[in-house]
Amino acid sequence: MYIPSLSLILSLCFTAYIGHSMWTMAKLFIAPECQNRMNCIHSFLNSHSKLQMVIFSSVSGYREDDLKFVHYFKDFNFQKPFEHDLDVEIPYKTRRNGTLFFHVHIFPNPLIGDEVRWESVQRSPNRTSTLIEMTQYQIPETSKYKLLQENSNVAPERPVTHLKTEVGINMLTNVQYLPLNGIPGEIAALLRFSRNREFLPIVRHDFLNDRLQSLQEIKKGVSSMQVKLKYSPISFGMLRLMLHVEASMSSVQTLGFSVKEIDQVKGIFADTNIYLLLGTIFVSGFHLLFDFLAFKNDVSFWHSRKSLAGISAHTVLWHAFSHIIILLYLIEEKSSLLILIPSFIGALIEVWKVHKVIPIDWKHLKFKKAFVSSEEQRTKEFDRESMKYLCYLYPLIIGAAVYSLVNEVHRSWYSWIIRSTVNGVYAFGFIFMLPQLFVNYRLKSVAHLPWRTFMYKAFSTFIDDVFAFIITMPTAHRLACFRDDVVFLIYLYQRWLYPVDKSRIDEDTSIVSEVPTIDAKKSD
Repeated sequence: MYIPSLSLILSLCFTAYIGHSMWTMAKLFIAPECQNRMNCIHSFLNSHSKLQMVIFSSVSGYREDDLKFVHYFKDFNFQKPFEHDLDVEIPYKTRRNGTLFFHVHIFPNPLIGDEVRWESVQRSPNRTSTLIEMTQYQIPETSKYKLLQENSNVAPERPVTHLKTEVGINMLTNVQYLPLNGIPGEIAALLRFSRNREFLPIVRHDFLNDRLQSLQEIKKGVSSMQVKLKYSPISFGMLRLMLHVEASMSSVQTLGFSVKEIDQVKGIFADTNIYLLLGTIFVSGFHLLFDFLAFKNDVSFWHSRKSLAGISAHTVLWHAFSHIIILLYLIEEKSSLLILIPSFIGALIEVWKVHKVIPIDWKHLKFKKAFVSSEEQRTKEFDRESMKYLCYLYPLIIGAAVYSLVNEVHRSWYSWIIRSTVNGVYAFGFIFMLPQLFVNYRLKSVAHLPWRTFMYKAFSTFIDDVFAFIITMPTAHRLACFRDDVVFLIYLYQRWLYPVDKSRIDEDTSIVSEVPTIDAKKSD
């Protein structure tokens, strides 16, 4: 009787979970239907084609006695998006590391008089509003400096007030009727009704497009700053998605997610459609699945490995070094525990591999002398030969570090060392995979490699290529996503060039088998 493995069961359960998540996401975009209009509530927008918008500012999100007029939009067409530059006065309290809020009010009747007052807006019937926090505390760039310059009075790293120079406002416009029963809970909590029992327009701050790149430090001597207001109508599905993402991000922030990581998640959901979102969920889910399977097979392969014939020790050492450097870099950037813990586990696994390649007697703190077969000795010779060609990269890495020291700003000398090293890892990390390719070439064999692990990592790499087109990122980083593909394609070519004899026992069983002949391709 066939009994499925635990990995297969977990993979099937995870695949079912991904399918359920995609269906749940799709249901967000299905508006509840109103079969009988007698049992439905009508939208206030059905009988009003023009609305008014007034924006006030204040240093508090709750008090209304310090409101200051910002701008008045008279008879704006809520069906069409627009942008407008606002001159915002910065109060003294805000300049002294305080806060600033926007109070946005929308109502049907135009105001009377040249001067817009809060009292007249407050008396307007059928008024709907939203509150936007316009400031956020961030560590300024002035906390970084050029290390070679004299800086005796370096400002400490402490967050200061930054203003959002771009702010978005959304309003639900494409829903004319809603059933009395079946309204989603997050939408029902926002409903407000007019005197005629029509539901008023739902106005919300555009949370998804509220990005860190729009923040600008508020200097103490600045009395006013310019803010770009972006208004756009929003569909029922996108409004529900935005509300769900906002609630989820508020929850995960308490679990250790940093503001920078939340900002990156916003970039996935902002300015997209349902099909792209479903595709993103699909590929990201299988990316996690392939990473898990690659990790599982990699540990199993190295645990059962008895001979190091065909394994490049320099490649193993480089992987361990790069994982440690990336971990130190994440700690330096104060990443969340949800990112640090997996990176720490990965670094431990790579260090464990080094122990398999270079056995150490921890009791006497010395290297163990182990029996080395003729195949292992040949592998070491080929590995040392390949590293001679990679020595030409060292001047490039040192030159990039010197350029960064002279022209860029850093928090400290330690920060410069970590950043320069991690830049070398990101830029030339794939090149240090080449010694394994060279060893394969000289041995005319690939039978010693964990091909299951390679295949799972290859699938993850191809998914990274898909994300390079989906997620907004710098062009250099997008190009870097494809560099590992080149190395893997060479691995595949070597797999085809040096096929494994099917009559031999699999390497994973730890039974030593024959090395394929140079002319193995012809015998196939």
